[in-house]
Amino acid sequence: MKIEGNIEKFNQFTYPVPTILVTCNDENKKTNIITLAWHTTFSKKPPLYAISVATSHYSHDLIKKTKEFVVNFIPYDLVNKAYLCGHKSGRNTDKIQESELTLSPSKKINVPIIKEGYAHLECKLLKSFTAGDHTVFIGEVITVQIDEHAFQQETLNTTSIQPLFYMGNDEFTTIDKEKIKKIN
Repeated sequence: MKIEGNIEKFNQFTYPVPTILVTCNDENKKTNIITLAWHTTFSKKPPLYAISVATSHYSHDLIKKTKEFVVNFIPYDLVNKAYLCGHKSGRNTDKIQESELTLSPSKKINVPIIKEGYAHLECKLLKSFTAGDHTVFIGEVITVQIDEHAFQQETLNTTSIQPLFYMGNDEFTTIDKEKIKKIN
């Protein structure tokens, strides 16, 4: 039997989703981090990646001004740091210092990657549009950096990486590698 769901919580039905940390800079090249669950591949050719950022967030204005960002895919063991970066504002908090995450230079843009991540998409803003209370930023993926042991034949190596997933309501999880099934 089906019952009526809460339309105000419709997004809860899309979870779990990978949790990412997006790095962006201000005009003085000071880096900020925002934790996001609303993101997706937008195109393979050209390589485009989209992130959805609330218009009220500090990172929203930074990305709009500098037109660059990095999508950092992170392991489950960074759950507390991801939570911190998602619940404090970069307007009045130095999230890099407080989270103790490590920044490393990107290859082709001015925004650094988060060293503890296992994959990084360096993006230049191609387009943006308002969608309700969020802005969708579509970035052209300029280059990709990955940890050398994170992927096997372009598939995430879950024996060495346990990705972080957001469940909604401040709950997180990861993959149960025993339940991964390859279908030929």
